[in-house]
Amino acid sequence: MGKPTILALRMVLVLVLLGTVFVQAVMVPLFGADLAEAGAEAVRVPVLLIAVFGILSFQVCLVCVWRLLTMVRRGTVFSSAAFRYVDVVIGAISAAALLLFALGAVLAPGEGVAPGIVLLIGGLGVTVAAGALLVLVMRALLASAVATAAEAAHLRTELGEVI
Repeated sequence: MGKPTILALRMVLVLVLLGTVFVQAVMVPLFGADLAEAGAEAVRVPVLLIAVFGILSFQVCLVCVWRLLTMVRRGTVFSSAAFRYVDVVIGAISAAALLLFALGAVLAPGEGVAPGIVLLIGGLGVTVAAGALLVLVMRALLASAVATAAEAAHLRTELGEVI
């Protein structure tokens, strides 16, 4: 991956991270005020907590992708150190899926939210969980690439000794 691509990705990551901080600092409190005005006191705190933790899980993914981009730039992404960041991404995406299921459970009782909306939230939770599984598959591919790189280095060393 070239330097311009990494720079472009980093600029996008910074913009998205700034956007999520704005949403956490400004939009979530406004949303809380709207829920209070609408008389949704019973679900206000759980919904706001789920929103904040959902955004936080997304921010964790952004930071891990930044670190992985740094490893790509240095040429060290095919090492065991990359697993730490990939594992954190898997955990953060899984947490986001669980938060979506929790949001559906919070909104399901009563007449305040249509059942179709709760079903859509559940479907979104399944989709996000599938994203976590996809990253898990890519982690297995990374493990295979790391093992292949280690084997190639070992064979180069043996070949160097023979020559």
